[in-house]
Amino acid sequence: MPLVAGVDSSTQSCKVVIRDAESGALVRSGRATHPDGTEIHPDRWWDALQAAIEAAGGLDDVAALAVGGQQHGMVALDADGAVVRDALLWNDTRSAQAAVELVRELGGGDVAAGAQAWADAVGSVPVASLTVTKLRWLRDAEPGNADRVAAVALPHDWLTWRLAGHGPGSGPAGLDALTSDRSDASGTGYWSPRTESYRPDLLELALGRQVALPRVVGPSEPAAAAGGLVLGPGAGDNAAAALALGMREGDVAISIGTSGVVSAVSRTPTTDPSGLVAGFADATGAYLPLACTLNASRVLDAAARMLGVDHAGLSALALSAPPGADGLVLVPYLEGERTPDKPTATGALHGMRLANTTPAHLARAAVEGMLCALADGLDAVRAQGVPVRRLLLIGGGAQSEAVRRIGPSVLGMDVTVPAPGEYVADGAARQAAWVLSGRAGPPAWTVATVSETSASASAPEIREQYAAVRELTATRS
Repeated sequence: MPLVAGVDSSTQSCKVVIRDAESGALVRSGRATHPDGTEIHPDRWWDALQAAIEAAGGLDDVAALAVGGQQHGMVALDADGAVVRDALLWNDTRSAQAAVELVRELGGGDVAAGAQAWADAVGSVPVASLTVTKLRWLRDAEPGNADRVAAVALPHDWLTWRLAGHGPGSGPAGLDALTSDRSDASGTGYWSPRTESYRPDLLELALGRQVALPRVVGPSEPAAAAGGLVLGPGAGDNAAAALALGMREGDVAISIGTSGVVSAVSRTPTTDPSGLVAGFADATGAYLPLACTLNASRVLDAAARMLGVDHAGLSALALSAPPGADGLVLVPYLEGERTPDKPTATGALHGMRLANTTPAHLARAAVEGMLCALADGLDAVRAQGVPVRRLLLIGGGAQSEAVRRIGPSVLGMDVTVPAPGEYVADGAARQAAWVLSGRAGPPAWTVATVSETSASASAPEIREQYAAVRELTATRS
């Protein structure tokens, strides 16, 4: 049977999985790291991809490949196809003020009207994560670089383009070969999931002029070919993970990685003027309303570091403390926050008393605080009329026993934890198999379940004490 490859080019690393196209069975895999930081030259992604491919045994026997990638990153190219400046990543918050300006301008000076106008136009209200705000920042902060921009791509667009043989020196014909997919395009702030088309007026509002944008290909349409290798359209990371999990309407995935993501499959697009829910598209032709927090697994990392324990030790400490940590509450805005939109916020501990200033209480407060922020995101998705019938917990943070056991009481639902996996890369591989097959739908691959935890011991007081203090956080000057 033919083999297919899936790539996950994330904030921290590049993973490659090679699977059987029919069964989805894993054949081999490889991995390479990315540099730290919120801006990076795309060449580092390319170098890591080559290393991960080599670690996975190469692509000589692979028939098709697709790339899943971190969303929103701004890859600016000049007329020759060279990178203009380091790419700004989704978690770079320097464009926060640009987001405010864009919202106000589209509303004719009225912020509320602007938020509604953006939600109606592209399903999302600009925050610092979205590409459109990074383009406005570039226009104002680096006008010389802005003047050089001839095309704008996303990280997965650029990698697919490079795999197809394009790059510096490609010229205008190379820029015309850029492609994207609907899931990743829907996170730019200038492509509408509702109309399935770009909004040139919003691009011009941000950058001040028009530039080339990738052609958006269909969910199972080949994007290009690289010799005998068929390249799929690729996807944003959350849409790729949803495809790997086989999510359907009513399914919600909570992913605890560098960011915390609540994503749901919907048959209809959403428009949330509050900005809490981004109205993205998925990788199958449906929609993926999504709430994203900047602070997830790194909250657990920070708590473990403060307490001088590993993650297993943190989990054991958290489970030894009572629900609610005897009133100790951690608001986990350690890197600012996106949902709610507080880019300059800082984290804070509230309710400290002599009785709850123990390692166990702090560990419990860290787990509960992170989960409460995600529960707020789940409530925001529900408020958009999206059905929520099954909750899937994925990502590195889902491997914590404390997260799995405390999660249902905070989230208020039974929780299913699929087997650990590289779900973004797996979703990209499943897409590659779909493109290769030419069938109406993706192949049926099985996803194993590790555990299911009941919400019978729901603890609403945890959410209540968190809600009472979450607006009291400080901001950085």
